[in-house]
Amino acid sequence: MQQHELVRELTEKNQTKIVLLVADGLGGLPMQSGGRTELETASTPNLDRLAALGTSGSSIPVLPGITPGSGPGHLGLFGYDPLEFKIGRGALEATGIGFELGPDDIAIRGNFCTLDSSGLIVDRRAGRIPSEESCRVVERLQGVRIEGVETFVKPVKEHRFVVVFRGKGLSGAVADTDPQAIGVAPLEAVALTPAAQHTAAVTQSFVRQARAILADEQKANGLVLRGFAAKPQLPSYQDLYGLRAAAIAVYPMYKGLARLVGMTLVGNAHTLDEQIDTLAHCWNDYDFFFLHFKYTDSTGEDGDFPGKVKRIEELDRALPRIEKLGPDVLIVTGDHSTPSRLKNHSWHPVPTLLFSSTCRPDGLNKFSERECLRGGLGIFQAKHLMLLAMAHALRFGKYGA
Repeated sequence: MQQHELVRELTEKNQTKIVLLVADGLGGLPMQSGGRTELETASTPNLDRLAALGTSGSSIPVLPGITPGSGPGHLGLFGYDPLEFKIGRGALEATGIGFELGPDDIAIRGNFCTLDSSGLIVDRRAGRIPSEESCRVVERLQGVRIEGVETFVKPVKEHRFVVVFRGKGLSGAVADTDPQAIGVAPLEAVALTPAAQHTAAVTQSFVRQARAILADEQKANGLVLRGFAAKPQLPSYQDLYGLRAAAIAVYPMYKGLARLVGMTLVGNAHTLDEQIDTLAHCWNDYDFFFLHFKYTDSTGEDGDFPGKVKRIEELDRALPRIEKLGPDVLIVTGDHSTPSRLKNHSWHPVPTLLFSSTCRPDGLNKFSERECLRGGLGIFQAKHLMLLAMAHALRFGKYGA
């Protein structure tokens, strides 16, 4: 029996509330051997108090040693096996900004980047240009024309944008053009299957035209593309868990993932405080709440160790407001680790805290990578986290006679 079949069989409805607070890229590493991670360095009295009352562990987003993207990382947390259900970054971004993908659409996540006079990348994120500047640059790309293909270019946030190609015979099996490195040129769009040759050619045409249009831009004079994808088909939260699920996120990609699993996007928050305001406002209307906090990831990607520490402390200060609402289950975790030392996602297990009146406290008094490795939840696959959430919310019946 598959996990989802079992979940459907055992699910029972009640009035309990579950909050899943995802600090993106939460896990870290010491900057030097023997040092402390960002989480260990941060002052986290509220997380430490909950750790003493709850149960902690370390989650593996995909498999040991596999570094996940944000899509697979979140899918695991939502209870979907990321090896079975694959969602391309482009589909997440497009859905997150409210673009309705059709059956002939291929969506692609784009980053504006800065190129030097030799065409080499000197800044992969174009200085994280503000969203209003990105909107202006995107508007310039509306002039791209490709025969036989309808092209949509939409701004997302800061340096991010979405491209959607619409036409017959398109495929998502195209390799990323983002080398994820500086000092090198953007990659060519390469078809991964024979059926994707046409899409790769369409992409190359788009890139050539876009580069010519952007040549006079100071920062966003280049672009890289990744996550070529069609719209996926996923069972919904209501179907699987019988939960009325709400998503409260700031960044479009995470809104997109939530929409694809059937969550309702709630509010239009821009800060963590506004997200919690939204949570309080809609508390009586939903059973499950996904709150996404981005900035532990972006500071890690920037290699900003002190900045990530401050963001963790910001998250910790917000916890009492969530607790005051009285969730029956409160989970704090991340979708993956983003150590400032590596300036990127990593394969390291992610600290996870589950607080509920039905917990067995495991004797820990601090929430950190080292402590979570000793916690009562053990080291587990993230796809099992929702099983624990549902059980502690008393939403599962007994399996078997």
